[in-house]
Amino acid sequence: MIMDAALMSPPRRLSVPIDNRWGAGRMSVMDYGDPNRPVDLIFSHANGFNAATYRSLLSPLSASLRIWAPDLRGHGGSDLPVFARPKTNWLDHRDDLLSLIQSIDGPPVVLAGHSMGGTASLLAAAERTDRVSRLVLFDPVIWKRSAVLAFNLPFAHRLMAAIPLAKSTLRRRSLFDSREQAMAAYRGRGAFKGWPDMVLADYLSEGLAETPQGLALTATPAWEAANYSAQAHNPWRALRRYHGPTRILKAEHGALTSVPVAPRGLTHVSVEAVAGGGHLFPMTHADVARDALFEAAV
Repeated sequence: MIMDAALMSPPRRLSVPIDNRWGAGRMSVMDYGDPNRPVDLIFSHANGFNAATYRSLLSPLSASLRIWAPDLRGHGGSDLPVFARPKTNWLDHRDDLLSLIQSIDGPPVVLAGHSMGGTASLLAAAERTDRVSRLVLFDPVIWKRSAVLAFNLPFAHRLMAAIPLAKSTLRRRSLFDSREQAMAAYRGRGAFKGWPDMVLADYLSEGLAETPQGLALTATPAWEAANYSAQAHNPWRALRRYHGPTRILKAEHGALTSVPVAPRGLTHVSVEAVAGGGHLFPMTHADVARDALFEAAV
């Protein structure tokens, strides 16, 4: 993939109105590429992160593609309300993406995303198959079918609040005195191990906001934990409903995608593991993820 750096320009920041059953507000969107061409691709981020986190992944594509990268509800610069309803699933993120798609004129778009953003993209594609040309999903959260059935049982969401990931997220530090302090706290630790400093700095550029108490996480631990606990949606049904080309790249270790390499009955779905990659491989193996997006959108 050859790209002319001279043709790349910094992304613009758009504010797109969203009004659905989950509450009205404005979705902050990073707009890459030529503003005079139709949107080619919409890329959605993982839980707890924001669109700016993927700047070094997406910027090189802007010479050839127009890309929208939204801050999902409760993340980054979007001001859409959270906890407007009990949080039991990711249909709020699905519906926000559907509203975003409906705001775009032009041909069907490629939907892509990482982790929760990938799952939300899949759920949206299943609702508007006519507006989505194909899917590129980076380790989307797709549990085994038996687990999905269990998560959708009545009152199962109450038990999900006690899962270790949600409980540990609630204990996350949410205030910092400076961006330098946050960089030092995250660099090389936990989920951020192996991240280039540039990617970490991009995450913090939109992941922290000034408050009277200090620099606070824009995706609050309470909202991030609520997303982890809210699994009463059905990505397997969405895979069956959306028949367009679907490419899944999953982590070689620690994958949150339970779709096998050759999924039975899903001939439109291809699955491959990223060699050496963990769940956050778009940050650590950006070249692999970038090539997949380019191949899907050109």
